[in-house]
Amino acid sequence: MAASGINRWMATRSTRSLRRLAVAGAAILLGAGPAHAEDVALTFDDVPLFGRWTSTADAARTTSLLLAGLVRHHFPATGFVNEIQLDASDRKARTALLSQWIAAGMDLGNHSYSHLSLTGTPVQAYIADVAKGETVTRALLVQKGRTPRWYRHPYLETGPTREIRDRFEAWLASHGYRTAPVTMENSDWMFAPAYDDAITRGDAKEARRIQQAYLNFTAQIVPWYRQAALDILGRRPAFVFLLHASRLNAASIDGLAAILKAQDLHAVSLDRAMADPAYRIADGYTGPEGEGWLERWSRTLHKDMPWGTLPKAPADIAAASARVAATPLKPPGPGRR
Repeated sequence: MAASGINRWMATRSTRSLRRLAVAGAAILLGAGPAHAEDVALTFDDVPLFGRWTSTADAARTTSLLLAGLVRHHFPATGFVNEIQLDASDRKARTALLSQWIAAGMDLGNHSYSHLSLTGTPVQAYIADVAKGETVTRALLVQKGRTPRWYRHPYLETGPTREIRDRFEAWLASHGYRTAPVTMENSDWMFAPAYDDAITRGDAKEARRIQQAYLNFTAQIVPWYRQAALDILGRRPAFVFLLHASRLNAASIDGLAAILKAQDLHAVSLDRAMADPAYRIADGYTGPEGEGWLERWSRTLHKDMPWGTLPKAPADIAAASARVAATPLKPPGPGRR
């Protein structure tokens, strides 16, 4: 991909952030009990690498570290791919990063080609981008007798109007996709740029500080989601946890595993989590914002969200990440890919 293309894509990713995600909301569906009350599916957006690449070799090291951690802890996971990241002179090496996910026993889904906003893009152009975003992923999965089955909406934007939402969902269904919802997140996207910057500058002390703050925040936000869901649903459903394929998460898998264990959460496949009857609660939301599915269900069931007890991420790290995101990225030059 040309330098201008990389810069345009990174600018889009830097200036937009995932909207405020939801937390609790729904009631017990038709009196059904929990299918997997302590289960959580781990999903990683922006595969092969979320963040500011220094080189493809660096991305390969990060991918290996992340996948090794998942395998070590026996965590199944689904990675959602932006294939625009593959478009460079070393396309083969970048494609090999996706092959690493499959070789490690993980699944891959479609996250659109270039991480477009459905709210800000004509639906036909958006569909074309999503179709383009499965080209390599589908070919790699077919080699293993599999096909891409999950789609994750960038920014969790599912459609500003009912007509647009229905049109895109019809396209998804006709191409064998199901929407991958989000019912838990830890704002890792907010910590990651500051962490990347510290690593790039060689400031190990600052990187450790950011990583510890990230794990501390995760240890607060995970039980918050669980308790909020318990309060509203009357039970804890199987969660779908949104994370990103970042250096921060690659370095933090052991810490994240300890938090899940402390919360009695067992990592399962996305298929298994989605068998929970909570995911049959109607989602009638349309609008310009991206919302998590628990918030959508709370709208359906007229439940209040417990925003007042929401843990707050450290303001200094949020500010540092914003400064990093506002700094133009210099794409890798000759010999740095």
